[in-house]
Amino acid sequence: MKKSIFKKFTAFTAAFTLLLTGCSNTGDDSSNASTSTSQNISSTASADESEVAKTVEITDSTGTVTVPVNPKNVVALDNRTFETLSDWGIELAAVPKGVMPSDSPYVADENVQDIGNHSDPNLEIIAAVNPELVIVGQRFVKYYDDIKKLVPNAAVIDLNFDVSDEDGNAGENLINGFKNTTLALGKIFDKNTEAEKLVSDFDESVSAVKSAYKDTETVMSVIVSGGNIGYSAPNTGRVWGPLYQIFGWKSSLNVDGASSDHQGDEISVEAIAQSNPDWILVLDRDAAISSVENAVPAKDVIDNAPALQNTTAVKESHIIYAPNDTYTNESIQTFIELFNNIASQFAN
Repeated sequence: MKKSIFKKFTAFTAAFTLLLTGCSNTGDDSSNASTSTSQNISSTASADESEVAKTVEITDSTGTVTVPVNPKNVVALDNRTFETLSDWGIELAAVPKGVMPSDSPYVADENVQDIGNHSDPNLEIIAAVNPELVIVGQRFVKYYDDIKKLVPNAAVIDLNFDVSDEDGNAGENLINGFKNTTLALGKIFDKNTEAEKLVSDFDESVSAVKSAYKDTETVMSVIVSGGNIGYSAPNTGRVWGPLYQIFGWKSSLNVDGASSDHQGDEISVEAIAQSNPDWILVLDRDAAISSVENAVPAKDVIDNAPALQNTTAVKESHIIYAPNDTYTNESIQTFIELFNNIASQFAN
């Protein structure tokens, strides 16, 4: 009788133990499943966030373009972008070295392919480097469609902004163009803080010129090339033209039929002298082009022009020279430097 009771008790204990073990195992499986599910959700969220961060929508002159963030094998063709990209440490696969400042690190880098200048570019090089992004602008705008066909899988953006004054808004176009281009590059290369700082510095330099300019003073802007002085007209002239609208400058001379010619319009030094400007603004075209042999510095040309020596600008040393590389480096940094220099001299 006692033996039978003992057997029953042993069987009951074993069954109870199995029951507890089963409950314990069930709890562990549930916990593991919950942890696994949580990890899966977290991984999926991270993947989604990563996917979102891989591209950005950029509005260029053609519309909206989806561009990869931090793209590989980038080709840049816009002279307004080279210094910004260089300052940010962006690697480029190909550039037009012939129309870039000779001291640009991209020109010296043998690993950066040279597609040649805009007159006769080797566009096949663009296809050969297999870019994820091609930045078109200024001198290369006319090749936009050709480039799109050559690299159909790449994002091709046209960051060019028109300052020809055909719409009468050259000044506004220049201001907004620089800001939009800089902020777009910041989004593409994950340099938003740096881009916003450049835009802020640009705004400050614009305000500085506006504050320093005395509206009773007249301005004459010229381009010196090949030892000759060309007229850079208000509103339409190369580099200087849009600034008349931005700052409300009064021109000492207005010439009918003026253009945006890269060497300025032909004008006699005597005509400049007769207009007697209070200020002369000078762009030295040859200083920016390494291929020009025996170039005469713009300062020498101005200093050795007898007709100009009696003008108020020369007598008061009111001559402002754009940075030497301006003709091939029309970056936002160049204009910040130029505007700050103008503001400083206007204020004296």
